[in-house]
Amino acid sequence: MHIEQLKEMVNQSKRTDFYTPSGLHVYFSKTVEDHVNVEKVISTVEEIIPLHLRSEVEALIVGELPEFKDKGYNAVYEGGTIYVTHLQDDDADMVDDIIHEFAHSVEEPHGFMIYGDSKIKEEFLRKRMHLHSVLWASDFKVPKSFFTGIDYDEELDNFLYRTVGYDKLARLCTGIFISAYAPTSLREYFATGFTEFFLHPDHHEYLKKLCPELYKKISQLYFEENLDI
Repeated sequence: MHIEQLKEMVNQSKRTDFYTPSGLHVYFSKTVEDHVNVEKVISTVEEIIPLHLRSEVEALIVGELPEFKDKGYNAVYEGGTIYVTHLQDDDADMVDDIIHEFAHSVEEPHGFMIYGDSKIKEEFLRKRMHLHSVLWASDFKVPKSFFTGIDYDEELDNFLYRTVGYDKLARLCTGIFISAYAPTSLREYFATGFTEFFLHPDHHEYLKKLCPELYKKISQLYFEENLDI
């Protein structure tokens, strides 16, 4: 099922959709289990993320896409819409997924401010090289060339999550990246930092120390409502 097919299912669905006070339209193509309160989840997200960082997202569709099974994704952002799986552990799990996709929506209007001076890129690549050294010392021998790009690379992704393994990677990333998903690409480095910034304000000092350039950019986004875009 592709995104267009999911939209068609939404149009045919009789499940109750709703608008939030800020105008976000939430649709359902699949029923969410009773242990997850979607209305509460969306309310929490809108309380956490300021309005000026939610302006790109017009709709949120709860359902299922091939990417959710094939690639292990829980959510994607495309063209003003967040698509999030209906299969959630709890409210907090869904909040995390949605905030992560709001981060990707922010990249579109504010991409030059975020990436234009290359400071986040340089920080990300330094951390990639550090991780390469840690992996090499742990007997995961892989060429440095795997770690020199900034875009998503399926071969690197498979190496990290299939060869190294998520649990071990999470331990090896400690003190380098905010999470095991952050090394995947520059965009995911930004999105994981954005999610951490808004979900865990009590951890700001740790994020600031671990990823200073990333923290500066997210802080700038947060505090400046009238950004030049």
